[in-house]
Amino acid sequence: MVTPLLYALVSGFKSTDQLSSNTFGLPDPWVTSNYTSLLGSGAFWRAVGSSTVIALATALLTVGAAALAAYALARLAFRGRELLFTLFTMGLMFPFAVAILPLFILLRSFGLLDNPWGVILPQAAFGLPLTIVILRGFFREIPGELEEAATIDGCSSFGFFWRILLPLARPALGTVSVLAIVGSWNNFLLPLLVFSEPTWWTIPVGIQQFQGQYASDVARIFAYLVLAMAPALAFYAVAERQLIGGITLGATKG
Repeated sequence: MVTPLLYALVSGFKSTDQLSSNTFGLPDPWVTSNYTSLLGSGAFWRAVGSSTVIALATALLTVGAAALAAYALARLAFRGRELLFTLFTMGLMFPFAVAILPLFILLRSFGLLDNPWGVILPQAAFGLPLTIVILRGFFREIPGELEEAATIDGCSSFGFFWRILLPLARPALGTVSVLAIVGSWNNFLLPLLVFSEPTWWTIPVGIQQFQGQYASDVARIFAYLVLAMAPALAFYAVAERQLIGGITLGATKG
């Protein structure tokens, strides 16, 4: 897994001629202009900012809505609960690509083309099934005695959810948040469908457009790929430590 990443990193320090004559060797000389030119490019940072805003908004909307739904499906007893949960799980069987045409027509009807909400809302909707399945399983493991004690102390259903359940579910919330952010960051088809103007192009769309513009400069394309991966890798490294450290948070509090 590390080999292609290292190859792309080293290739970004080469010129295109060096890639042709010295494909697997070290650069001679090292060409830093491929990276520095991109780091000084406003288009690259605009794509990073767009991807970041869309990913964070998607994660917030997905996890917020899924947590409320998972709580109701896990802790509240009402007629049709299992049928409703089955409908959510059926969403796991349908890939995003099968809905691309009706989704495009729907977004056009609501005027959400070239609008970040045209990406955020569908991503959140398609992320709900998996997020609800994960959170519901975690919420059901919380002992019922804890909820009974909170009710006796005068805590409402929403108060139990907000003050007790969510802090205990921090590891699960962290997991689904990471999945939502990484999934949004790597999404290519939906931003390509929604955004025709470069203002809100995300990193995957920026890579595709950059590759078309600099098709003959392969070394610079490698540099763009490495810089595009760096924020996601850095985020995952930080999030992984937080997830591992948060597994035992709240486990001994009661």
